[in-house]
Amino acid sequence: MRLTKKLSLFAAAAAITASTAVLAAPTFINVLTGGTSGVYYPIGVALSQLYSNGIEGSKTSVQATKASVENLNLLQAGRGELAFALGDSVADAWNGVEDAGFKAPLKKIRAIAGTYPNYIQIVANAESGIKTLEDLKGKRISVGAPKSGTELNARAIFEAAGLTYKDMGKVEFLPYAESVELIKNRQLDATLQSSGLGMAAIRDLASTMKISFVAIPADVTAKIDNAAYEAATIPAGTYDGQDADVPTVAITNILVTHEGVSDEVAYQMTKLMFDNLERLGTAHSAAKDIKLDTATKNLPIPLHPGAERFYKEAGAL
Repeated sequence: MRLTKKLSLFAAAAAITASTAVLAAPTFINVLTGGTSGVYYPIGVALSQLYSNGIEGSKTSVQATKASVENLNLLQAGRGELAFALGDSVADAWNGVEDAGFKAPLKKIRAIAGTYPNYIQIVANAESGIKTLEDLKGKRISVGAPKSGTELNARAIFEAAGLTYKDMGKVEFLPYAESVELIKNRQLDATLQSSGLGMAAIRDLASTMKISFVAIPADVTAKIDNAAYEAATIPAGTYDGQDADVPTVAITNILVTHEGVSDEVAYQMTKLMFDNLERLGTAHSAAKDIKLDTATKNLPIPLHPGAERFYKEAGAL
């Protein structure tokens, strides 16, 4: 009888210890961003800080990546909890478009929010004489890392303009900062970058040398066979020496998670972001375009149930 009682007490103690260990286990939140000179990274750092302070037991980290395509594949593999990605890349991931970098449909990914738009920004050394898309023929240009969201944007825009990579004198597949350094060194003539307005790499280039911005006319935008692309404008004065508005294309960025993230964590990630939009705007001005009333519009993948709960509470669904 005593032995049975002792065993029962041991079992109860073991159960309490096990449950305490489960409760004490940290919640890992790895935020997948992009290159450190882009916009994803500083906003990702700000989100990481919000989650570290606001989600009890969380252990956060920020990972610099090649952005959209890599981020979505990492999420599918469970190697991140939150990621930034371009809307067209998210749609391609869900549908398993192999040419876009997805060998199979990524059906584990879920949306947290539509955020701010990426603007296609084509800038050139003014000395190159490049002023239009047609002027890119025979010139040296960088279009982003291979099969990155930026490079997929470049393909879509060039195709709509009747251009191919073969028309260029040289095509490099490099991240933002490296592309800018090569223009500074006169080893490239231009770069196409897909990012929020006021990005650090272009600000750096504009402060170093005289640059020209290449317009993407509305008739070219209309020929892009993807609903994620919309006509937009880079307002005059966004960068040093940019005295006029520049017609271009914009694509919405989406914050993405995966189905393995708990409903409560997804809810908290969404709520903390919208409760702290002003703070995110200080991390980068592009975040000032994140709006609750547009966060659930035209998403190409399902919302995470945790995010959905927040939007219902906020009256945004």
